Amino acid sequence: MSLKDQITEDMKTAMRAKDSERLGTIRLLLAAIKQKEVDERVVLDDAAVIAIVDKLIKQRKDSIEAFQKAERKDLADKEAAELVVLQAYLPARLSAEEVTAAVKAIVTELGASGPGDMGKVMGAVKAKLAGKADMGQVSAAVKAALAG
Repeated sequence: MSLKDQITEDMKTAMRAKDSERLGTIRLLLAAIKQKEVDERVVLDDAAVIAIVDKLIKQRKDSIEAFQKAERKDLADKEAAELVVLQAYLPARLSAEEVTAAVKAIVTELGASGPGDMGKVMGAVKAKLAGKADMGQVSAAVKAALAG
C-alpha cells in the first residue's frame, strides 16, 4: 500500500472514530498532496509525499515557535497536535551518527575538499538522504565535514 493510500485509509478511520483533530490534519495533508498533483499534473510517489509531509512539519515547527513567542499557548498546542499526526507518516529518521557517517562517505566519494564544494555535496546528500534525515542536521554535518 502506498503512503498516499495509507493516508486516505487513516482519514476514513478518523471519520469513523469522529476524531476531528486528527481528521482535520489528515485532510490538510491530503489537500497539499492533491494541490501538488494538480499543479504539476503528476501522480506523486511515496518520496514526493514524504517531501510534502516534511514541508508541513517544518511549517508546524515554525508556527509553534512563533506562537510561543507571542504567548499563545492555545495555538501552539494545536500546532503541536498536528505535528504529532504528521510525524507518523515519516519513515524512521537516521541518528546523528548515521547522518555524519553518510555525509563523510559522500564527501570522500566526491573528493570535496573545502567549503566551496558545499553546493555539490549538499546536492548529492539531499538525493541520498531525502526523507530519512532532518536537512538542518544534514547541512550542519556537511559544514563540519568540509571545515575539518
